[in-house]
Amino acid sequence: MAIRAAILGTGNIGTDLLKKTISRGRELEIALFSGIDPASDGIARAKRLGVPTSSDGIEAILSDPSIRMVFDATSAAAHRRHAPLLRAAGKFAVDMTPAAVGPYYVPAVDPNLERLQTDNVNMVTCGGQGTIPIVMAISRVTEVLYAETVSTIASVSAGPGTRANIDEFTVTTARAVAETGRAGRAKAIIILNPAEPPIVSQNTIYAELAEEAEPAPIVRSIEEMVARVRSYVPGYRLKYEPIFDGRRVTVIVEVEGAGDYLPKYAGNLDIMTSAALAAGEAAARKMSLSEKG
Repeated sequence: MAIRAAILGTGNIGTDLLKKTISRGRELEIALFSGIDPASDGIARAKRLGVPTSSDGIEAILSDPSIRMVFDATSAAAHRRHAPLLRAAGKFAVDMTPAAVGPYYVPAVDPNLERLQTDNVNMVTCGGQGTIPIVMAISRVTEVLYAETVSTIASVSAGPGTRANIDEFTVTTARAVAETGRAGRAKAIIILNPAEPPIVSQNTIYAELAEEAEPAPIVRSIEEMVARVRSYVPGYRLKYEPIFDGRRVTVIVEVEGAGDYLPKYAGNLDIMTSAALAAGEAAARKMSLSEKG
């Protein structure tokens, strides 16, 4: 039986996640799509899809004991308020903001949530989802002393929520790159490019190694990790072959969206919703297995 879930936040990210879950989800049933703007396009689309909606925000979710999982697609500040309420109500939270209340989670690094025993997982940021797998791929071959990531996205794909979270974006991404990607130190940068037509989302990763390493094993590890990400984000790809310069490795990945609700150039948002769906499906499988056991 599918696990009943709710999406909190009816903006671009919440609406794209809704469409993905309905079309691709196997373990989840979206029981409620809830926000605070009854006139939002997301609410209108959910109604057309036959999904129950509410403009009472988190209160509508807390009042329904059948809802066991909540995707929070609001903001970092809002999730810090929501997290203790969801925990007290016994609901598993997939945090799609940079609040980082729970541990960082990247599906390509831990596909089955095996390492995490928690009621709240943080999906880091779009930049984190795009870069952490690459840093991890390098660090599992050789020690990474320092990693620097630059996420370049189309300015028009950065809505109010993304812009409000930019400070948290850089801090959370850098911490997750170091912790989950296993880099000694890390720095994260985001660039909003106003070019027309809009550019496709791109991430550049610079990794400084402890010592000069043989390129072939690193390239194989990167390619294997890219294949893992592509299993849930088909538009994720290496733009160029990894570049080696002494102890420095440079990798550039491009992320094209699936076009479910958002434009294809908005791969930065698509990778977040795709990763969140993968996280929710993994958590639902764990819930179902524990009940059977």
